[in-house]
Amino acid sequence: MEENRVTFEIVYSRVNEFLRRYPLNIAWRIKQHSKVVAKHINEDEDIIFIFPAQKNNKTLDIFSTVILAFTDKRILIAQKRLLWGYNLLSITPDMFNDFEVYKGLIFGKVEIDTVKEVVDLSDIDPKALVEIETQLSEYLLKVKPCYMKENM
Repeated sequence: MEENRVTFEIVYSRVNEFLRRYPLNIAWRIKQHSKVVAKHINEDEDIIFIFPAQKNNKTLDIFSTVILAFTDKRILIAQKRLLWGYNLLSITPDMFNDFEVYKGLIFGKVEIDTVKEVVDLSDIDPKALVEIETQLSEYLLKVKPCYMKENM
């Protein structure tokens, strides 16, 4: 069986690259979260964009770091739990409705609206919000129409 093309090293280096560009982003245990993402990326998927954030709607509640990976097929939100296990949320393009970006005094927030829930992401470097918004918009415009044509 062929090994997964997206490895832990690739995921980890791309997250670290993002954190070097945007140092105000609050993120912990990046290696552990990156392992979860790498484990669940399928062989036929490519990562379009990846970044860490806190999965909550409270500023400075810094103990819920997740990694978001936009692939050409879905959005993965991965979090390694502290002691054992992990959480993984997969959002397919048909479930992805809309998003909102908020810039505060020190940190920014992103809300991703899906059919089932609203995913709140906080403690994001405000300078990163433009790049995240651009990547999310392009993702919606590129991936969702292709997905809808295939599944109709």
